[in-house]
Amino acid sequence: MQQVNTPTNRNVRVASSKLKALVCRIFVYNGLPGDHAEIAAHALVKASLRGVDSHGVARVAMYCERLRRKVTNPRPEITVARVTPAVAQIDGDNGLGLVVGNCGMNEAIAIAKEFGIGLAGVKRSGHYGMAALYILQAIEANCIGMAFTNASPAMAVWGGRKPFLGTSPFAAGAPSGSGPPFLIDMACSVVARGKLKFAAQRGEPIPEGLALDKKGRPTTDGQAAFEGVVLPFGGVKGTALSMLMEVLSGVLTGAAFGGDVRNPFTGLDGFQGTGHFFMALKADAFMPLEQFKERLGTLAARAKAQPPAEGVDQILMPGEPEALTESERSENGIPLTPDVVASLMAEADLADISIDFT
Repeated sequence: MQQVNTPTNRNVRVASSKLKALVCRIFVYNGLPGDHAEIAAHALVKASLRGVDSHGVARVAMYCERLRRKVTNPRPEITVARVTPAVAQIDGDNGLGLVVGNCGMNEAIAIAKEFGIGLAGVKRSGHYGMAALYILQAIEANCIGMAFTNASPAMAVWGGRKPFLGTSPFAAGAPSGSGPPFLIDMACSVVARGKLKFAAQRGEPIPEGLALDKKGRPTTDGQAAFEGVVLPFGGVKGTALSMLMEVLSGVLTGAAFGGDVRNPFTGLDGFQGTGHFFMALKADAFMPLEQFKERLGTLAARAKAQPPAEGVDQILMPGEPEALTESERSENGIPLTPDVVASLMAEADLADISIDFT
């Protein structure tokens, strides 16, 4: 069908509400129930709002392709079993990771509200998007949150040259009384693999020291890097942390591990088998909530008041750059590059949805 007023040769800015409505309709067309489509659309638009574009609406086509190939279950029967009063095991029934992950952190929060701390281990899930999403979920419930996941092989072990470990992001955060919440979201690699995918799609070079090609040679070619391996940050330390993600998210939960998680883009011959591990801790576990938030605010203020190094305009807390980006994009719209617009147009065409991205 013909798309209306949608430029395909330049960047455009789109209101988050319009983008979320579109993504939600696309997911419903691909078989998701309305509530699951709403959760998934919120997750991807939230990532785009915060400037994590590699995990935002650019990934809609990838998730939809997995749904069409029937290697993601659109209507999973997610089961939750309390294995101890404070620990739950969740079977995601191979559903969309964005939905299964939401359920996992919700369960950890519910347990924390009852016992002060809650743990949830998840198996039979898929790629769950921006890890910070689940920490924001905990923060909204006035909890300290931690989220671990394993992922498809993309990174060599220290000293190796073949993909074995996932980039396996680690995320954690806590509510603050003033300013944005404290929020860490980082891959165990020097760079998130999704950013290499972006560079490959656009034919852009990447900086040195991020990746090796398939033969184990350093490369600045985005496509060669995407086909090769990303490097761990901090050398052996990044490898060790990624192994910890495998232990907690894969070995412990009963999910796939040790190179068995399928790639979300190319592993279209079966379910991914991804595992996650969530923790929620009541922020008022040891003191009144407002006192905790005030103390965290004081820590942030003291850190930001430190003398800046040469060339640094201001010191920012973890999560603050993304919060600033979200504020700007909420007001001015989310920027979409031509390749992302084209992918959304293609999905909208299949669903017989008109797009107006003027």
